[in-house]
Amino acid sequence: MMTLDHGDPGDAPSIPQPLTPVENPARPSPAEEARTVAASTTTATLASLTLEGDPWASFVTYGLLDGQPVLCVSRLAEHGRNLDADPRASLAVVEPNPPSDPLAGARVTLSGIVERPAGEEAAAAREAHLAAVPAAKYYIDYSDFSLWVLRVRRVRWVGGYGRMDSATAEDYAAATADPVSPNAGRAIAHLNDDHADALLDMARAFGGYPDATAATCEGADRYGLDLRVSTPRGFAVTRVGYREPIAAIGDLRAATVELTHRARQS
Repeated sequence: MMTLDHGDPGDAPSIPQPLTPVENPARPSPAEEARTVAASTTTATLASLTLEGDPWASFVTYGLLDGQPVLCVSRLAEHGRNLDADPRASLAVVEPNPPSDPLAGARVTLSGIVERPAGEEAAAAREAHLAAVPAAKYYIDYSDFSLWVLRVRRVRWVGGYGRMDSATAEDYAAATADPVSPNAGRAIAHLNDDHADALLDMARAFGGYPDATAATCEGADRYGLDLRVSTPRGFAVTRVGYREPIAAIGDLRAATVELTHRARQS
């Protein structure tokens, strides 16, 4: 269940509630959402602590080793010296290609302790960083550069306005990145351009808005679709889940066709 962090909305516009139960609101867990954001890019903002204990933010690149960020930083950089002196650190990662309102996009904070990998892990961490950041081959072996693995202890995911939650380190480690959402842009555009009537049928039949007058798809993942609906009562967002989770972007068309058929039969 998503945590509600905000209080009285005051005079903000109210969102019309569903008139019927949402049939299948299944969606990725906060841990899965966090793993998906972390896997969607290779750049982040690193927060480290100076010798004086002040926060220090810097731009870094990273790879992932079983979901744990792998950094390659120089001791000539302030953040490199900071990590040498104090292992406490966090990464703020923002999804690539955010919406026009950046606060409506997804981001995640991964917080924990950095450690230098050793033995077999060191070799795996090196390969993970190079796979994500090929340009690192020009400096990764310089004597002033070191590899660090951020051992994630705390996770905070934000999916936009009103969508946020925390995940444990254990849940984050056990989760996998979504195989559909990072590659769904073209499919979403196709649904909105050519199948708006099907989306409307889904919103009315399964999304809890039988009074919907229009619907657009705002997101797709392994579990279902995020829909924005127009009603005489105002705009709302809802969820339409597939009959079963899908494993790849290639399965999305069949899942949405099945949803359409069931919506029209109902």
